[in-house]
Amino acid sequence: MDEQETRQWCMFMHLSQLAGYAVPLAGIIAPIVMWQTKKDESPEIDAHGRMVANAILSYFCYVVAAIILCFVLIGIILLPIVAVCAIAFPIVGAIKANDGELWKYPFVIEFL
Repeated sequence: MDEQETRQWCMFMHLSQLAGYAVPLAGIIAPIVMWQTKKDESPEIDAHGRMVANAILSYFCYVVAAIILCFVLIGIILLPIVAVCAIAFPIVGAIKANDGELWKYPFVIEFL
């Protein structure tokens, strides 16, 4: 796999997180399937896939925490912040991936 194709796979992996806004659960399934099918072909794809998977898991944890905190009204402020980050960070990650960089998403917990 050449460098340009690797960059494109990484970029699409980041952008595929946004597919969940069009098709339910596609933003979770698509990037993980892309990562699992291509991770052995390039260490860069594996690194980007791990970053995307960590972002998905982190956003899930943040949304659950914000929903619980809605009972004390703090979550009402946190939910829109998490939503904006879940849209903006994959776009920035895709741009950086297309430039050949691995961008670490802010506030992401490294599970993998």
